[in-house]
Amino acid sequence: MSETAAPSSAPLRARAEIDLAALRANVRTLRAHAPGAAVMAVVKSDAYGHGAVPCARAAVEAGARWLGTATPEEALALRAAGLTGRIMCWLWTPGGPWREAIEADLDVSVSALWALAEVTEAARVAGVPARVQLKADTGLGRNGCQPGEDWAELVGAALRAEAEGLIRVTGLWSHFACADEPGHPSIAAQLTRFREMLAYAEGQGVRPEVRHIANSPATLTLPESHFDLVRTGIAVYGVSPSPEVGTPADFGLRPVMTLCASIALVKRVPGGHGVSYGHHYVTPGETTLGLVPVGYADGIPRHASGTGPVLVDGKWRTVAGRVAMDQFVVDLGGDEPETGARAVLFGPGDRGEPTAEDWAQAAGTIAYEIVTRIGTRVPRVYVNEEQTG
Repeated sequence: MSETAAPSSAPLRARAEIDLAALRANVRTLRAHAPGAAVMAVVKSDAYGHGAVPCARAAVEAGARWLGTATPEEALALRAAGLTGRIMCWLWTPGGPWREAIEADLDVSVSALWALAEVTEAARVAGVPARVQLKADTGLGRNGCQPGEDWAELVGAALRAEAEGLIRVTGLWSHFACADEPGHPSIAAQLTRFREMLAYAEGQGVRPEVRHIANSPATLTLPESHFDLVRTGIAVYGVSPSPEVGTPADFGLRPVMTLCASIALVKRVPGGHGVSYGHHYVTPGETTLGLVPVGYADGIPRHASGTGPVLVDGKWRTVAGRVAMDQFVVDLGGDEPETGARAVLFGPGDRGEPTAEDWAQAAGTIAYEIVTRIGTRVPRVYVNEEQTG
C-alpha cells in the first residue's frame, strides 16, 4: 500500500488521511477504560485499512504493550519493519511459517492438536521454544478448542511439550460472539465458560502470562471481561463497534481516517437526464452534477448506490445512481463548485462531514467494513506523525 508522510501540496485524485495523533489519543483512552489490563492494538488487515506499520508504531508510542495480527505473514512484516515487543498472530493453516514465527519471537495461537504438533516440531528444528497461546472456543463457534475432552487433550499435550522445553504456554484466550450487543445472553455464558476453561488449564499446571477475551466492545462496556489483556481493534481507529454500544464520542474516541477525493467534473444537465449505469437516478429538473473519481475498485460500496453521503462545498450530497468501478456522481442541486474541489466521503464528523458509520448505514453493513475495504489505489497520507507532549 502506498504511503505518504504528510499531505502533499499537489491535489490527489483521492486520499485517505490518517491522523496518528487521534490514534495515539484513542489508545490512551482505551488504556484508561481498562486500567488493570495491558492493551493489545490489533493491526490486522493493514490496520483495518489505515496502514499497519505507521499505526503499530503510533499505538506502541501511546502505550500499547502488545500488537495483534490475524496471519503470521502480517506479524512477520511488522518484525521486518523493526517493531519489537510482543506480537501475537492467531490465524494459522497447516504448513504455515511456524519456524519463522518462532525465530521472530512471535506469540502464536493454537486451537487444535494438529497446530500444536506443527509448532512443536518447528521448535525442535529451530532449537528455540515457541511462545504458544491456547485458544478456547467458549461459544463463538469459529477457531478455538471445544470445552471438555478436546480442551483437556490440548492442555495435556501442551504441558508435555512445555516439559520437553519445546514450547512456553504464554496465554489462554477466547473471543466474544456478541459483545457488541449489550445484554445478549451469550456474553455472560461465554464469560462463565472461559472461567471454567481457565480454571481447568491452570489446575493442570498451565501458568499463562496473559488471559484475555475482551475485544473492543468488551473493553468499552464489560470491565469484568478485562482479565490481563484487552484486544482492541476497531476502537483504536476511533470507530464504534456498533451503534448499540455507543458513538465514538461517547467513549472519548476520534475516527482516525478521513477519506476524500477531488471533484473531477462539474456540469449542468437538463431535467430528465439519466445518471450512471441503469439510469436508476434521473434528474428531477435542471441541475448540476459532480463527478467523484472513486468507485468500488477503491472500496466504495456499490450497495450505497443512491444512498451514500458526501460533503461537497459545505453541503451533504448523496450518490446519484449507481457507484461504478472508478467513479460515482452526486447531484449538486445547481451549485457549481470548482473542478478539483474537495469531496469528503467520511471523517470524524465534527466538521460537518459524514462518518464511516453513516456509510455503513447507507450500505447496510458495518463501519469495520467501510474503513477496511478502502483499496490500494487510494494513498494513505499520514498527519501528526510526530508525538508531542
